[in-house]
Amino acid sequence: MTGQELAAAIKMPTHEGVQRAMTKIADILPKTPLLPLEVDGVTLWCKAEMLQPVGAFKIRGAWHRLSDLNEEERARGVVGVSSGNHAQGVAWAAKKLGIAATIVMPSNAPRMKLEATKALGAQVVLYDRATESRDDVAASLIAQSGATLVHAFGDPWVIEGQGTAGIEIAEQLAALGLGGPDMIVSCCGGGGLASGLALACPDADIAIAEPEGWDDIIRSLEAGEILPVKDLTHPTYCDALQTPQTYPVNFEILRRRVSNGVFVTTGEVVTAMRVVFEKLHLVVEPGGAVALAALLAGKIEPKGTTAVTLSGGNVDLNVFMKLLSQAA
Repeated sequence: MTGQELAAAIKMPTHEGVQRAMTKIADILPKTPLLPLEVDGVTLWCKAEMLQPVGAFKIRGAWHRLSDLNEEERARGVVGVSSGNHAQGVAWAAKKLGIAATIVMPSNAPRMKLEATKALGAQVVLYDRATESRDDVAASLIAQSGATLVHAFGDPWVIEGQGTAGIEIAEQLAALGLGGPDMIVSCCGGGGLASGLALACPDADIAIAEPEGWDDIIRSLEAGEILPVKDLTHPTYCDALQTPQTYPVNFEILRRRVSNGVFVTTGEVVTAMRVVFEKLHLVVEPGGAVALAALLAGKIEPKGTTAVTLSGGNVDLNVFMKLLSQAA
């Protein structure tokens, strides 16, 4: 059992933990907008997490985790593993709290994510996604420094922090005189966001969407056990969702709560990116568009008041333009 899995076994994330995280996050971050999107006569409520200071929801879990460290832990620093969005969340929180941060990132991570992480003051250590284990690289760094691992999805505090998006969704719907959410469709990589949303909104149906070729959680839920990605070299533009396999703490929540899980193709993701750009006038990265892609493609049917995560907007300009030109 890894150190992070052991920590997860000691502290399971809870609804009460999500509420505590919400109190902390509300003190430093405004709510991101919940925007209506009309699709075939149905309103989808889109949570615009690309408007966070780091361009993604990951800031939520990072802040909850780092702000709970004691003084001794803060002095030893933190290590994160990420393709870029969690990296920026950890770097942002570390900078605000005066904590040294080292982030293990794939060598093929988007340039803007690498540069933004470094600009926030974090040290970046690169690894090869196809031939090296990012968890092994992180473990080596932690053995040297005694730093705290802040895992991108398999950390109880991170899960609780991500769940605050669900608390906001419920509050924003209530402010509009609406009930629910009856369903939340979540982008899914390692399962941190989906797990947090499940804890935050215990009465909502939780549906997940993963990129084609990286649908390990869907396959795991079908099999009843954690399965890894079949091919770590499978090409995808959804870099934010390229996780080798989920963790037990996430799987335990998701196996009880996920009512539907589907994968989406690159073409379906590009269509969703274009819809967000044209209808909501926002930029969403490929990985942040998979949940909406599943709805637009008819792979997931909305139920009652349906919320959908637009989980990030950190995409290189040339990639964004190339993909949208394909959908023209």
